[in-house]
Amino acid sequence: MSDPFFSPDRHLLTCDLAFKITDQEVIDFYARSGATPIPGVPKFDSRRVVDGQRSITFLKPLPPTSQGRTFEIRSKVLAVYNKGEAGSVVETETVLAERGGDVYSRAVGSAFFVGQGNWGGPKGPSTVNYPPPEGKKPDAVHMLQISNEAAHLYRLNGDYNPLHATPEPGAKMGFGGAIMHGLFSWNSTCHGLLQMLGGSDPANIKEFQARFASPVKPGSRLVTEAWRTGEFVDGWEEVRFVTRVEGGKVVLSNGRALMKCVGEKSKL
Repeated sequence: MSDPFFSPDRHLLTCDLAFKITDQEVIDFYARSGATPIPGVPKFDSRRVVDGQRSITFLKPLPPTSQGRTFEIRSKVLAVYNKGEAGSVVETETVLAERGGDVYSRAVGSAFFVGQGNWGGPKGPSTVNYPPPEGKKPDAVHMLQISNEAAHLYRLNGDYNPLHATPEPGAKMGFGGAIMHGLFSWNSTCHGLLQMLGGSDPANIKEFQARFASPVKPGSRLVTEAWRTGEFVDGWEEVRFVTRVEGGKVVLSNGRALMKCVGEKSKL
């Protein structure tokens, strides 16, 4: 982990490590997810939860070593929304910071608890949409072949939801068996954008977000198409993207990143 080019991957891991806290061993995902009650909100069933949407802002590059430093992952609930019969959304914030010092990244995510709505809470605001431009060829295309074992390996990041390991939870939720972690598709797409447009330099990405549109099965091939918009926010160009299973459904929609687009790093 001493290579600075691993920096964005380490930032993205904060979304997974929030599950483990300080545990070194495998955790009971269901017990951990429901361990802290939310005041004024019914207790949701974590056996029927999927990712909704996530965003991350990279505030400061991570140092190549943690020697002499203590890092903290701070998590809190931002809001809970009642979506009627469809379910409920729990929006959380996860911050990676040095104890008593700088904040390195801020991630906001929404967990969707399927079929667990109608409890009287607020519906919540409409989300902002970032569709890809119509009729324009993508400026970059990234492909990733997922191995059949990828979900089991990705669990080692700390997300031990049985939905990604055994077929029974996914079958009950209508997915036909085990599925990949949503964060696998999200993280690998961010890494792919950085490769194709950012010269594989973590300093060239400021923000990244996407909505989880449909599940991905192990062994699938992911195809990400990205478009430069020519619009800038504080010197960062807005990039729109969509990730699909090759020949199939969109798995990441509403994709948006703020980047410094320099092209692909030379392989020489």
